[in-house]
Amino acid sequence: MARKGRNISGWLVVDKPAGMTSAAVVNKVRWAFNARKAGHAGTLDPDATGVLAIALGEATKTVNFVADALKAYAFIVRLGEATNTDDAEGEVITTSANRPTDEAIKDHLGQFVGDIQQVPPKFSAVKIDGQRAYKLARDGEDMELSARPLWVEELVLCGRPDADHVELEMTCGKGGYVRAIARDLGASLGCYGHVRQLRRIWSGPFDMKDAVTLDQIEELARSEEIDDLLLPLEIGLADLPELRCTPAGASRLRNGNPGIVLASDVEYGDEAWASYDGQAVAVGIYKAGELHPNRVFNL
Repeated sequence: MARKGRNISGWLVVDKPAGMTSAAVVNKVRWAFNARKAGHAGTLDPDATGVLAIALGEATKTVNFVADALKAYAFIVRLGEATNTDDAEGEVITTSANRPTDEAIKDHLGQFVGDIQQVPPKFSAVKIDGQRAYKLARDGEDMELSARPLWVEELVLCGRPDADHVELEMTCGKGGYVRAIARDLGASLGCYGHVRQLRRIWSGPFDMKDAVTLDQIEELARSEEIDDLLLPLEIGLADLPELRCTPAGASRLRNGNPGIVLASDVEYGDEAWASYDGQAVAVGIYKAGELHPNRVFNL
């Protein structure tokens, strides 16, 4: 049975409010646009705010490129308290009267930069024997989560409002948990810590300047004007090289066949995307003057 809704494609950057799951925001956007298909590029915790990039229609075929891209977060760590969820929603499980100096904090940040190993929070969506860790944690089950590799490009101290709070900004790759950074930094400093506030300020090619609020979306829901909020599908391909193709090449690519692309400095075997008349046609592997598609856009 075919899905109901419009065949509309593009990206919408939402300034996600606190108190909503990322899935709930996607569902609201899908309804507002009456879109047949929608998905997001990187979950935010319910209490987190900021950039949530939502793909509609054919743009969902580019989600993994945005999900794999670097992302930046601004967050506040509450020192002196550890919680069972590693954020302010959880129960305080350990406290400390120790409060490190700014210099001590800066000295400890370096160990969380570069290629690191990070143990996800127990209240996370990581699967253990087919079940989500947060479900097991809610049921009171004891568990051990394995450390996972994470690339952290930058982690800097931005402010110290008072002795109990530290303002930080982090740029990292896919799969990073800010809550785990707060937890591990507090443990390293010997004072414990958890995330008090978290905001994603950019995600891959998408920035807060592109973002719209849920109020704006609701105001324009199901109207013709709402389509003006969409950004082009092609923005989701910003990290891949672009290859222009001929009319004949575009036709072949749209049918799932290798198509001729114009000369460029893309090397044999590189992943790239082909465009014709400014519109994305396909993503694939470049081989000797042709793009061999592995996904095709029906625009």
